[in-house]
Amino acid sequence: MNVSRTLVPDLVVLQAFECAARHGSFTQAATELNLTQSAVSRQIRSLESQLGVVLFERVRRRVVLSATGRSLLPSVLRLLAQSDELVQQAMASADGRSSLSLAALPTFSSRWLLPRLADFTARHPDIVVNIASHSEPFDLAEQDFDLAIHYGQPVWAQASCTYLCSEIILPVASPALSAAHPVTTVDDLAGTPLLHLATRPRQWLDWFDQNAGVGSVGYHGHRFDQFNMIIEAAIVGLGFALLPKYLIEGELASGQLQVVLDRPMTTENNYYLVSPEGKADFQPAKVFETWILSQVSQVNR
Repeated sequence: MNVSRTLVPDLVVLQAFECAARHGSFTQAATELNLTQSAVSRQIRSLESQLGVVLFERVRRRVVLSATGRSLLPSVLRLLAQSDELVQQAMASADGRSSLSLAALPTFSSRWLLPRLADFTARHPDIVVNIASHSEPFDLAEQDFDLAIHYGQPVWAQASCTYLCSEIILPVASPALSAAHPVTTVDDLAGTPLLHLATRPRQWLDWFDQNAGVGSVGYHGHRFDQFNMIIEAAIVGLGFALLPKYLIEGELASGQLQVVLDRPMTTENNYYLVSPEGKADFQPAKVFETWILSQVSQVNR
């Protein structure tokens, strides 16, 4: 059922609601919005009247969201963000350039995609790329992304997945740590400091099992919740790390990290380019897909 447009709140009113909710004050919201306090109060009363609910409760000299207000706020924030994105895209396309919105994994973006993105923009100066970090699948249509880069299985609701590459993991360490703990066999890593990714707690254990090593040591060592943190910890010599080769291309080339054993492990998950339904013919997305596939093919040669 479509709601009459006359029942849809004005964006200006929603901005007043969001601002008052953030500050817990109509007065501070008025200052930020360059309005009077009474004007903000009228806008909030208008929204409450339109929706037939109470959005704020007065507590001493502050206003706090009611239960209904708290449940409404995330949707309002999303709507305002989408409106802001729409305006930015319109302004960006004013000079005839197209806009591509991409959701990508944070570490993948910073360590693999961004160093190569200059090549894409040089080849396609008519396309502006907007990148946002997302670590888990989400509703592409709701957040209006044109593409997403996903690590896992080729499954995403209301979207299609195109294989990009597998993940090759290698044991690495700083030169100083390698010198202090020489490693020539798998079992030489037993008793050495190991670095773990919290979201992949079995990774070292799986690597030891695959290489017929001392699996009982696979859980020992420091834990971090981001690959970036593990990379930095490995560089300063806190321990041996199992890292995807594509994330440490620069560190391997510069000598900050080195492979301690040429025993690569392929994970059960892969990287995919995800395209939402209904956008398969969007030309900037097709151009980006062709480009990124050519980039991963160069890496895998």
